[in-house]
Amino acid sequence: MSDDDTRPAAEADGKVGRGAAVVVGGGLAGITAALSLADAGLRVTLLEGRPRLGGLAFSFKRGELTVDNGQHVYLRCCTAYRWFLDRVDGAALAPLQERLDVPVLDADRNRLGRLRRTALPVPLHLAASLATYPHLSLAERANVGRAALALKGLDPADPRLDGQDFGSWLAEHGQSARAVEALWDLVGVATLNAVAGDSSLGLAAMVFKTGLLSQPGAADIGWAHVPLGDIHDTLARKALDSAGVRTELRTRVTSISRTENGGWQVEVPGETLEAETVVLAVPQHETHDLLPDGALDEPDRLLDIDTAPILNIHVVYDRKVLKRPFFAAIGSPVQWVFDRTDASGLTEGQYVALSQSAAQDEIDAPVAALRERYLPELERLLPAAHGAEVRDFFVTRERTATFAPTPGVGRLRPGARTKAPGLYLAGAWTATGWPATMESAVRSGISAAGAALSALDRPRDHLFDVEEAA
Repeated sequence: MSDDDTRPAAEADGKVGRGAAVVVGGGLAGITAALSLADAGLRVTLLEGRPRLGGLAFSFKRGELTVDNGQHVYLRCCTAYRWFLDRVDGAALAPLQERLDVPVLDADRNRLGRLRRTALPVPLHLAASLATYPHLSLAERANVGRAALALKGLDPADPRLDGQDFGSWLAEHGQSARAVEALWDLVGVATLNAVAGDSSLGLAAMVFKTGLLSQPGAADIGWAHVPLGDIHDTLARKALDSAGVRTELRTRVTSISRTENGGWQVEVPGETLEAETVVLAVPQHETHDLLPDGALDEPDRLLDIDTAPILNIHVVYDRKVLKRPFFAAIGSPVQWVFDRTDASGLTEGQYVALSQSAAQDEIDAPVAALRERYLPELERLLPAAHGAEVRDFFVTRERTATFAPTPGVGRLRPGARTKAPGLYLAGAWTATGWPATMESAVRSGISAAGAALSALDRPRDHLFDVEEAA
């Protein structure tokens, strides 16, 4: 990079801020916004306070292991995140299943069931799996089918659904507590980060309609077979560099304000950047603190968007204890278990990671207490773990992993545009219509860039069309 290229975009232009954009936040939303703006010819500076990119989907070193902070998956219907993988040349590193196949182990009954699809059209693609699903009675399976058809008829965008909770709707449609545990929450807790009773019906309807009731392959699962940092940090940084984005890590924004010429002034320690366009792609509370007066009608609504934690438990055994890439559990505090051996670089034994969503009751529990609870559960679920030596046991905690999908949250989520010209919002918590997922984050970055380019009368043909993909 030349000296001119490393100067603030405002200086390099000769006109203060003209044609320059600053993106605040280097998570998936910010990376996406920066790439999309740079691809349209803007000079983009991306500012991230952490020493890495990737936001809350990252990796770190623990001895010789490379560890993801948490297990992240996506579905075939996550078209924007799939676009992101292609854009950073990472699709081959996070492949999708050929067809949905989820092993579900009932710990109490020591019985394995499977949720899998066929190539038949919706809703027949799941009919065979549901008909033989051993964790529900025949009557419960029939009731699930009727509820699924009723769910298919809902409009997730209907604001009336946002104010209702999914649990009550399920009860009204004949779903037993067992059906909620063995099916609805099995999927819903992992995607919404809340149990049905704590989830907005609108968001739940969106998840189940899009994932299970839209296309036969919509719910096929994909996940990174390498550390997340290889994709969200290393490959993302390479893509940003190739697009001409100036990326500054360990750079925290202290304030954003209007300039006399109608542009924006972004303050960081030791430097002031001026830009025509600013995208705030940081969590809602940080966004609230940085927003200039008048940017939103009711900025304090951002503070009402609550957060929800995710707990991840990591266990390294001296031998192989899990034969499958992953499984889900019912009748146990364990939710989902993934084999992370190859991705972590472990060469002896096996490394499994437990992903525990909606973990409010355990997010601050001592490691010793979690070890005492979960190691016996793994032995109950995995007979091969009996007698295996535990070489390492550690915990990662994301206390604000997602926004809480509570009833009424939809009216609190702002769109990409603000009332301040040239200032835009991005983040999984904004009004994407999706719960707090990697897909929502990428969609928000595309929406923010699209709004900015529209205001600047710049071409948008290169943008991924989130509306068409929906």
